[in-house]
Formats: sequence, structure tokens, C-alpha cells
Amino acid sequence: MRIGIEAQRLYRKKKHGMDIVALELIKSLQAIDKINEYIIFVRPDRDNKCIPSAPNFKIIELRGCLFPFWEQIILPRAAEKERCDILQCTSNTGPIFCKIPIFTIIHDIIYLESISLLKKRGTWYQKFGNMYRRIIVPIIAKKSKRIITVSNFEKCVIDEYLNLGDNLVSIYNGIGDHFYKITDKQKLESAKEKYKLPDNFLFFIGNTDPKKNTPNVLKAFADYISRSQSKFKLVIVDFSENKLIQLLNQIGHPEILKYISTIGYVQNNELPAIINQCKVFLYPSLRESFGIPIIEAMACEVPVITSNTSSMPEIAGKAAVLVNPNYPTEICDAIIQILDDETYRKQLIELGLDQSKKFSRLAMAEKYLELYKQVYNETKKISS
Repeated sequence: MRIGIEAQRLYRKKKHGMDIVALELIKSLQAIDKINEYIIFVRPDRDNKCIPSAPNFKIIELRGCLFPFWEQIILPRAAEKERCDILQCTSNTGPIFCKIPIFTIIHDIIYLESISLLKKRGTWYQKFGNMYRRIIVPIIAKKSKRIITVSNFEKCVIDEYLNLGDNLVSIYNGIGDHFYKITDKQKLESAKEKYKLPDNFLFFIGNTDPKKNTPNVLKAFADYISRSQSKFKLVIVDFSENKLIQLLNQIGHPEILKYISTIGYVQNNELPAIINQCKVFLYPSLRESFGIPIIEAMACEVPVITSNTSSMPEIAGKAAVLVNPNYPTEICDAIIQILDDETYRKQLIELGLDQSKKFSRLAMAEKYLELYKQVYNETKKISS
């Protein structure tokens, strides 16, 4: 087989959830498949060494302006030119007019739901992306030979909206091997010095996406500061200090600024050294299709607080504290419970480590490869 993989954003420096999943899928396919040929289609950017080389993997850089033009025109032409038997699209959308059998990973359909970010919240870039997905996803979902989503929760949601039947399957994301308990003191100290980490801190991956629930996390932290004697600091990644100050003023808690450290964007391969040093990992998102940071933190042997909504109970199992993300008091209570009860904290760490082992990236890749073979054989039967 000649398998094309759309990975247009992987060369950008600031990768996020879907990019990390696509990169781990590619690296895992390299590890388990030495027979089939793979053609990876990317857009030129600064991080052009992130995809490891392999004899049966070819990387093609495709230049283009706006993403819709790149995806709908440039990508299918290149895939056809490379004689791909299958084209795997990794980030919810894909080319509508493509002669090659398409696999599409639909991570979520938040943009089709009533909580869509087409409302006032979110940046203009996010709103444009959601508008594009609202148009493309229902079409590409019907066209694709297989739709892969990342949890049983999201599978049910997608099937309810789009009625895809047996063509819709769920495959859990797999976490990278670099998420583990780090014992190398020099590595930990290097991260601490680089990001100016405090000795004791809570860690939150927050950004401008409304679903990340940053306002309620900050309200919960303000409650923690007022109630706790320890007053551990909060480290927030992927969030600027200016945005933080604005948000703290909006929620009426400017006084907690001195307890918060914003460290900007962190490369995925540097995250484990930070997570390893935090006392509690906060992930009380409003809505997730999977929530891979939950498992990454568990693999680093750190206790996790996450939400009792959407996919998060499915992914976290009984290995995290589940809270209602709309109630800051619940988040605060969970923080205090973990910090004050060492036995409970250790129990969460042990359960989390066991839970993280269920999400192997190699197992993920094997399931994708099996689907590729199924559709390839189906296509050959039809053509013959």
C-alpha cells in the first residue's frame, strides 16, 4: 500500500493536541510497519526535523496560502500524483473532491453543537476555523471510507449528529514514550531554571480556547489561596501575562496575580519535566473528545483533577478526581483534598500510572494499520 497522511501543521513550532496525536501516529507507524510506503504531506515551517526519517516514509512539503485552499486543492492533487491508495486526514476535515479513498480523524464536533464557539467567545481565528469545519465536516464524513474518533463518548455524539453507522470507529489516542516519572535531577533542574518554576506549584494547561475553562480555574485558585495556609503557586502554560491580567480583572481577583506564573508555550517534549515537578495537574475542561494531557500527567505519576463531563470520565477512569467544571468551589475542594491527604494523593498516583498504561501509542497505530488494510482490500475487490 501507498498511504498518504495529511500532516499540514506538523512543521509549525507551536503544536497542540491534534498535531501531537498526528505526530505520535506517524512515529508509531514507523515503529510497527516496515513494509508499506507512507507519504507525509506537510506545509513548510520552522520545525522541519520533528518527523523522524524512515526508509519507507517520504515527506513532501506543499506550499500554499490559506488552509482551505491547501486542503481542498493542493493536497488531493499531490496525493493523486503520488499514487496514494489511501489518504489519511488527521484534523477533522479533508478534501471533498478527491478520487482516493479517505480516512478522516474527527476529534470532536463541538463546532456543530449548541455550545459552538461561533458565539462571542473565542478568537476570530477560532471562529473562522469553526465555520469552515461546520461546512466541511458533514460532507467529508459521508465521503470518507472510515471515520475515526478518539473516544466512545465522541463516537456516540458524532453518530447522533451524522449517522455514519459502521464506518465510524473509535480508537484511543496513545501517549508518547517521553511521558514518564523522571528521576534525572539535572533534567528536572534544567526545566525548573529555564521556566523559572517555583518549588511547589499546581500546573494548568490553559489557553484562549473557551472550553479550557480558564476563568473557573482562576476562580478556584483564588478560593484556594484564601483558604489554604500552604499557598502553592499556579503555573499556567500557553497563556500570556497580559491576557492573564485582563482575565483576573474580569473575574474580580487581581490580587492573586503574585501567586501565578505564566510560562508561555512549551514544546511537547519539554512538558514532562515540568509536569513531573507539579503537586497537582489541573484539567477541568468544559468539553473534551479525549483529553490526552490527563493521561500524560498520570504517566508522569502526578495526581490529576479533571471534569465529570464529556469524555473525561471515560479516559480518566477512577484514577482522577472528577469535578463539575462549572463550580470553582469543587475544583478548589479537590486541590485541598489532594494536598492535605498524602495517602489519598499516593493512591491517585498509583491508579493513574496503571490507567496511563492502557493508552499505548503502538496499540493505536496497529488499529489504524488494520483499518488501512481493510479498506485497501475492499477497494481492490470492487476494482477487480
